[in-house]
Amino acid sequence: MDKDQREWPELVRLKEQLRRFVGERDWDQFQSPKNLVMALAGEVGELLEHFQWLSEEQSRSLPDEELEAVAMELADIQIYLANLSSRLGIALGPAVQRKMQINADKYPVAKAKGRATKYNRLD
Repeated sequence: MDKDQREWPELVRLKEQLRRFVGERDWDQFQSPKNLVMALAGEVGELLEHFQWLSEEQSRSLPDEELEAVAMELADIQIYLANLSSRLGIALGPAVQRKMQINADKYPVAKAKGRATKYNRLD
C-alpha cells in the first residue's frame, strides 16, 4: 500500500485506545454512526459556546483557563471523529490528505491568496 494511503500512526493508536475504552464499558451498543454524529454535533456546539460573543481579537488571545477548556472540547471532537471514522472503516489520515488536494485544486494560490471567496466565485 502506498504510504499516503495508510492511516496516520497517531490515529491508529487513538482508534485502538478508543476500542479498548468503549469495549471495557460495554458501550459498543451505543456507538452507532448516527449516535456518534449526534454526539459530535453536541461537542461542536460546546466548543462554539467558548467563542460566542467574543471579538475577533478576544478569540485570538484566550486566557489560559479558557484555552484549556477549548482544548478539552477539541479533544472530545477528535475522539468522536476518530471513533466515527473507525466505525465506518474510513482511514481519516488519507481522507484528510485527499480533501486537502481537492481544496488546493479548488483554491489555487494565484486566485485565492488573501481572499475569503468561495471557489465558485474566484475569477
